[in-house]
Amino acid sequence: MSDAQPTAKAPPRVLVIASHPIQYQVPWFRALARRSDIDFSVLFVQIPDAKQQGHGFGVAFEWDIPLLDGYAWKLAPEVRGPGGFDGFFAARIHKPLALLRECNADVVVLTGWHIWPLVQMLAAARWLRIPVIMRGESNALRPRGVMARIAHRILLAQCAAMLPIGRSSRQFYEDYGVGPEKLFDAPYFIDNDRFASNARLLAPERDALRKAWGIAPGATCFVYVGKLESKKRIFDLLAATAILAKEAASFHVLVVGSGELMAQAQAQVGQAHLPVTFAGFMNQSEITRAYAAADCLVLPSDFGETWGLVVNEAMACGLPAIVSDRVGCAQDLVTPGETGHIFAFGDITALAACMKQSVADPAALAAMGARARERVHTRYGIDQAVKGTVDAIAFVRDGA
Repeated sequence: MSDAQPTAKAPPRVLVIASHPIQYQVPWFRALARRSDIDFSVLFVQIPDAKQQGHGFGVAFEWDIPLLDGYAWKLAPEVRGPGGFDGFFAARIHKPLALLRECNADVVVLTGWHIWPLVQMLAAARWLRIPVIMRGESNALRPRGVMARIAHRILLAQCAAMLPIGRSSRQFYEDYGVGPEKLFDAPYFIDNDRFASNARLLAPERDALRKAWGIAPGATCFVYVGKLESKKRIFDLLAATAILAKEAASFHVLVVGSGELMAQAQAQVGQAHLPVTFAGFMNQSEITRAYAAADCLVLPSDFGETWGLVVNEAMACGLPAIVSDRVGCAQDLVTPGETGHIFAFGDITALAACMKQSVADPAALAAMGARARERVHTRYGIDQAVKGTVDAIAFVRDGA
């Protein structure tokens, strides 16, 4: 009888493929990299320069927090095309099969299919018989045509497991016939601790911040955070603001962000003399100042808001949220009367009514903010996302 001990099984080599470094994904990467039961790395299709990063914001910038520390990563070589974020085919990987062979992965995790290189790498993984886990942002809220449904069904059939980011995300996969055994919930999250900590540090400066932005003492401050682009419906918010202003309510709207609609929005505010301040673009180290000054987030977006991570940010800082019923995170994060309000998309009167109710009862608004903070900290954090990811890896490896 041999005394030889069985050789310990090497941890699986897990490769996440992402379009570019994104601040919301970095904590997920770092947490996975710290685990001893997987050999983790990331492949980026591109690392945008300041001009490319600023696409849609109307201003060139680089994120002011570290995005490439704490995990192993590499940049895809020989990426062709103009790059950046201007279109599905803005970039393409020259030799996806060779690149994936070089990466020597046992499991591939894709962060969506919104750009051609991610589809290329999905096809390459299938060719090389490497199981693929999908973590996309699509949800079941948006109606889709026949061709889109066919394309989705074909694409999802190539994946061994999925990481739904929320309820409507899970419903999206279920609608295409993906069985529950292939679904591993990995709720969408932000760095809750960083936002909450910054908010606590800024609390003593709340009055000074509000004064700098022209927010009257005691006024209920609604904050809008995001690009000023059509899908986010800034003009719905301004129209609701005009309705509320006629009632002489004590409130203010703080608009954080920039984009193609900035000049038009500013002109509308000036003409109507609305209680609105435009703070402009604020980077990651600054954005908590806006949440510290505000009392409630408003996000009136259309179906293009597949999740809405600014809702997570605001809630981590103790704010409730008013969102349209087309915002992807609405079913998960916003329970009407508990953590915020949901209104029918495009219904300006309903949005104004939600804002009026918030102004009328500041104590109830603060209580909703406290419950919102608890929800994201206990149910939409890094631990839940990592658990879903690790469980999915084990599932696809067992079936390999």
